Amino acid sequence: MSTTMTIRLEDEVKDRLDRLADSTNRSKSYLAAEAIRAFVEINEWQVAEIRAAIKEADAGDFASEKDVTALAKKWKVNAR
Repeated sequence: MSTTMTIRLEDEVKDRLDRLADSTNRSKSYLAAEAIRAFVEINEWQVAEIRAAIKEADAGDFASEKDVTALAKKWKVNAR
């Protein structure tokens, strides 16, 4: 199932979308839908990861200074 949505684009972006649609033999609607799908997937993932990290932080689930120092030595990086 799909739905129709109206969006406003800057003239330059519309022109670029027109050229890309011509170059790829895809419709502008297809390219816009794919771009929105990818954007939503990436941002859903990012929000989920942030929420998980906040939950871990709230639970006090942090690396110890010993763990961080050991990792820094492993990679020969001065972490301080």
